[in-house]
Amino acid sequence: MKEEVNDIIVLVPGRNEKAALEGILARHDALAIRPVSYSIDTHPDRDPGCRLRAVDHLKSATELYRHAIVLFDHEGSGAEGTPAPELEAVLERGLARAGWQDRAACVVIEPELEMWLWSDSPHVDDVLGWHGHVPSLRDWLRQQGYLVGSEVKPSRPKEAVEAAMQLSKKRRSSEIYLSLARQVSLARCEDRAFLKLKATLQGWFPRGN
Repeated sequence: MKEEVNDIIVLVPGRNEKAALEGILARHDALAIRPVSYSIDTHPDRDPGCRLRAVDHLKSATELYRHAIVLFDHEGSGAEGTPAPELEAVLERGLARAGWQDRAACVVIEPELEMWLWSDSPHVDDVLGWHGHVPSLRDWLRQQGYLVGSEVKPSRPKEAVEAAMQLSKKRRSSEIYLSLARQVSLARCEDRAFLKLKATLQGWFPRGN
């Protein structure tokens, strides 16, 4: 009996990325796509594993899924000196040769997943345990030097998250990423990697198909 073909498999480096993608993929209306069936794998070697071994990891899934996405952080990938779009292109060529043809994509987040977390949504304050704090989270980020000048997102996003949660005594877990992915506006994120992810999904899974 032939196995059922699911829509998409996503390879990510860890639990936080998995939680974020679960929250994002469930919001098909906000993404302007049809509902999709998906699986999310985590690579045991985290970001370097996704960069160097994704092709081998996903080779056996070419007949089980219509599409594949590899997502990892630029920071910690072991190739920080190479521009993220170039890393994406190299991996996409490897996936194409392994049998995915034009059915796979790579998304490299600069510098790391926490860049997506720093939306201007009030849900960020709530999820990070900052509700009711004085000064406001944004003012505190500026006071501490995490936001400089006209920046709207910290240049060191993970450090900013960890510092804010330490002060608010909020325990860090993958639930934070799931909660934010379920709540914040997906239309207002202008991050290059997120826009690529969204456009890719819209191209593969348009509404009404």
